[in-house]
Amino acid sequence: MSRILITSALPYINGVKHLGNLAGSMLPADVWARFKRAQGHDVLYICATDEHGTPAELAAAAAGQDVRTYCDEQHEVQKQAGQAFNLSFDWFGRSSSDANRRLTQHFAKVLEANGLMEERVDRMIYSVDDGRFLPDRYVEGTCPHCAHVGARGDQCDNCGRLLDPTDLIDPYSAVSGSRNLEVRDTRHLYLLQAGMAGRIRAWVDSKDWPALAKSIAYKHLDEGLIDRGVTRDLKWGVPVVGPDGGPRPGMEGKVFYVWFDAPIEYIAATEEWADATGGDWRAWWRTDEGADDVRYVQFMGKDNVAFHTVSFPATILGSEEPWKTVDTLKAFNWLNWYGGKFSTSQKRGVFMDQALDVAPADIWRWHLTAYGPESADAAFTWEQFQSTTNKDLADVLGNFVNRIVKFAESKMDGVVPDGGAPGELETRLEADLRAAIYEATEAFEALEFRKAAQAIRVAWVLGNEYLQVAAPWTALKTDRDAAAVGVRTGLNLVALFARLAAPILPDTAARIAASVGATDLSWPSADEALLDVLPRGRAVAAQGVMFAKIEDAQVAEWTERFGGAS
Repeated sequence: MSRILITSALPYINGVKHLGNLAGSMLPADVWARFKRAQGHDVLYICATDEHGTPAELAAAAAGQDVRTYCDEQHEVQKQAGQAFNLSFDWFGRSSSDANRRLTQHFAKVLEANGLMEERVDRMIYSVDDGRFLPDRYVEGTCPHCAHVGARGDQCDNCGRLLDPTDLIDPYSAVSGSRNLEVRDTRHLYLLQAGMAGRIRAWVDSKDWPALAKSIAYKHLDEGLIDRGVTRDLKWGVPVVGPDGGPRPGMEGKVFYVWFDAPIEYIAATEEWADATGGDWRAWWRTDEGADDVRYVQFMGKDNVAFHTVSFPATILGSEEPWKTVDTLKAFNWLNWYGGKFSTSQKRGVFMDQALDVAPADIWRWHLTAYGPESADAAFTWEQFQSTTNKDLADVLGNFVNRIVKFAESKMDGVVPDGGAPGELETRLEADLRAAIYEATEAFEALEFRKAAQAIRVAWVLGNEYLQVAAPWTALKTDRDAAAVGVRTGLNLVALFARLAAPILPDTAARIAASVGATDLSWPSADEALLDVLPRGRAVAAQGVMFAKIEDAQVAEWTERFGGAS
């Protein structure tokens, strides 16, 4: 048994996340956590809301609330959304926690002591009309590298380059739209990343990461690291303090940059978990206290990779303390909406709190895993959602389960039948199933979720093909033993399919297993007994329709409500 630490990108506090956020970090992290738990490993899956920064302040003001009250409410909303999608967080923390404040201030202190943090008098953009300095994300303009209009002051979403607000051409305030901007002096702390470029490159070189994450890391290293300001002129956040822990002269009222403190929350949330459960957070994060045998796997969208492969490693490595660093970083592309972006203001796209009005969580989990934005950006369409739900889930899996269980109820006294012996057909089926299980296992181990889902579907298809050939309903007319073999094999397939489905379809997998009286949802190995596991004579009972088909009228309704093809 291995110890595996899993984190997914922290969802930002201002508003319920759309399906792209779910598909690009939290859901694959959950599927993999469930897969590894089902193999018997000791898994700790940590996530949290990212609560600091200007967007939280502005969202709170728009809601007519103080920022703490706003974040309290929104944290609960996002926690409940995660629970509704069966995201099996071991802890869902908050970056505004006391633990994160202490750790963030600690890292700043040791980095400064190590010569990697210094004060600089900076020239930053001040909005005269707004009466405030504008943090990076609230200055927008034209990217100096690719000429994209609407680039933010911290990063251009078009070319991916990291920016400073003063780099932008024709900048304006994203708060008010005002172009009445001035560059004024303000004092800030800088993380001296540039001097760590060689060390960070060597660290990246040592990692066997999937190609997307590694290519993004090298892109930023090749462009050249720059020292980054890690404090901001805001009220909401982790307060900047001096080396003695008291107020820092000249920096009163400033807080740490959200991108400095947010990744530290992975550690802090684990401390929150330990405080709540009696666990030992140091054994997961400190290599001098047991974390040297932990495998740490991180999941995120591609737009977050730069911060987690450059800035956060600079913090961790620069501390010179024995912190655990990420072993595997799985990055995802973007899920688009009919080729465009999700948009709350334009009512384009489905968000997590709306999705469950459309379909149960497991249907979304399957679609976003089996057809998600893994090797390239993916476009969600209602038509594909309908097709995959009806074909993969209703026709292939759900129909198989109900068909064989109902037949056993009506023709085999409602039990796993005795009699007969497996023959060549069952032997060939078992060999084919072993190959599919091996392929699914290897794909999951490689963090290739679409491949894993398709290998699982192959196993379901094999079951349907077997029933067509074995045809116990026909054999029953002349050879009850042959029919018994077919039904018994089919019912064992039901139990097996539940185990294969469990990481992606946790609710439905439990119902499928219950239909044959099974409770084992562990991940099957390719060399274990597969087709004669259920006790003969065990009662079986159909659990009703597993997946309702999506009708054309529903697609038309959802397209009108949420947007779709124009």
